Amino acid sequence: MFHYEYLTENTCSQLISLDLDGDIVHNVRFTGGCNGSLKAIPLLIEGWTVSQICEKLSGVICGRRPTSCADQLAKAVTAAYNASQS
Repeated sequence: MFHYEYLTENTCSQLISLDLDGDIVHNVRFTGGCNGSLKAIPLLIEGWTVSQICEKLSGVICGRRPTSCADQLAKAVTAAYNASQS
């Protein structure tokens, strides 16, 4: 299992930590942000692949921000996958 931590940009959450087993995402945890929503997202996407998360969550915005915690999660899983391959 590959552990990864991603510093978010332009969101209320500051950090996303996750584990990868190949391209399967596990144990997503957000630090900061909207408590209820950021507890629900990890429950919903547990066991999804990197591509499934990117397909569903990339480009989601929050208010006037150009990103969201969901969009940042898509970026985080992509970065984690790329780092695990090197």
